[in-house]
Amino acid sequence: MRLSEVLSALSLILDRVEGQPEGHAIRSCFIGMALAERLGLPEERRSALFYALLLKDAGCSSNASKVAALFDADDAGVKMALKRIDRERLPEVVPYLVRSVGRGRSLRSRVGRFFLVLLRGRGEGREFVRIRCERGAEITRSLGFPEETAGAIRALDERWDGAGHPDGLRGEEVPLLARVCGLAQTVEVFHAAGGPARAEEISRARRGSWFAPDVVDAFLAAAREDGLWERLREPGLAKSVSGMEPGEEIPATPERLGRIPYAFARIIDAKSPFTYRHSEGVAATAAAMGGRMGLAPRAVRDQEWAGLLHDIGKLGVSNRILDKPGPLTDAERAEVRKHPRLTYDILSRVTPFRHLAEVAASHHERPDGKGYHRGLKMVDLPLPARILAVADTFDALSQDRPYRPAMPMEEVLVCLEKESGTGLCPECVEVLEDLVSEGKLR
Repeated sequence: MRLSEVLSALSLILDRVEGQPEGHAIRSCFIGMALAERLGLPEERRSALFYALLLKDAGCSSNASKVAALFDADDAGVKMALKRIDRERLPEVVPYLVRSVGRGRSLRSRVGRFFLVLLRGRGEGREFVRIRCERGAEITRSLGFPEETAGAIRALDERWDGAGHPDGLRGEEVPLLARVCGLAQTVEVFHAAGGPARAEEISRARRGSWFAPDVVDAFLAAAREDGLWERLREPGLAKSVSGMEPGEEIPATPERLGRIPYAFARIIDAKSPFTYRHSEGVAATAAAMGGRMGLAPRAVRDQEWAGLLHDIGKLGVSNRILDKPGPLTDAERAEVRKHPRLTYDILSRVTPFRHLAEVAASHHERPDGKGYHRGLKMVDLPLPARILAVADTFDALSQDRPYRPAMPMEEVLVCLEKESGTGLCPECVEVLEDLVSEGKLR
């Protein structure tokens, strides 16, 4: 299996974090590769570009909490609308802020938030971009991609005229692959919102300011002469994009696959400051429990991967909810309870991780059948799912949350004992307690 197929499938959840329609990264990749062909990029550079386009939003979760806090609004909605304006033009910024800040709050609260964002927005915006781009580049490197791929993601929001972020690079200082990525994603956003004419209009309007003139000219030529828009509408685009990978395809070897759960765990945990290294903690605990309970080595590895990916569905939940310091409303609680189902939907699309989907999505099920998302009972829950539920609860109680501080270990164990039999598998709780008493879990 191609590595590109795995990353294409996983890119769908990154689209959601950025507030974009499903398939945004895949369509951006298609557009960017059409530009690369027009520009005559050599094979090696086209390969680096290909993965930069698929992974361009790998750092998108890292600023979600800050965006939601500043705007007092849903982070995905704020990001989606921001992609469609010129942040340097006040006549576009003011209506955007009026629509975006403090949605659902009182008029007084929204007015105060409007002026706060107006005053702090420029400096905060630069910081948001820096965090996102640096984290995206780090994650790309951790997956083993070349520095040119990471550099393109690091400079994704730079502009030809020097007014971009995070470093204010100008003209040829902006890496060529970043110039292509930047135009490709913008064209896709405006095409999704307003069709081909709007996408071409925005590229002409920003030619020489946002975008390099030769890259814009290559795009317009591809749109005019290469049937770009017709090809973009063809069914099975994800498969077509995977087939556009330049040179010898990169196979999804066990070594490369093994890096992906760790990379996406970092993306998942960056969504909220209250989940720092939560996925890694759950994975380590679940693997230790699985080994103690006699699982075969491959099953222990799967247990670890399921722990790393169990909360991938939370990338689709607003930080306005995830980071809320007070009690959730019924509607907010219902949104949170959707994340295991979203975890299942995502992982079941990724062939090498499909066998993990059911276990990873069962981490909030309970032996008494009162869990979610399916309300399964003990008899319906395989051992790996029961292990994961205990590991998740153990790590969550040990960490700070918006509504409470981290619990001391003694209190954590008391809570686990209280839930044993109804909320958690008694056998798994006993194994975890043994590992803690032996000093093998912290």
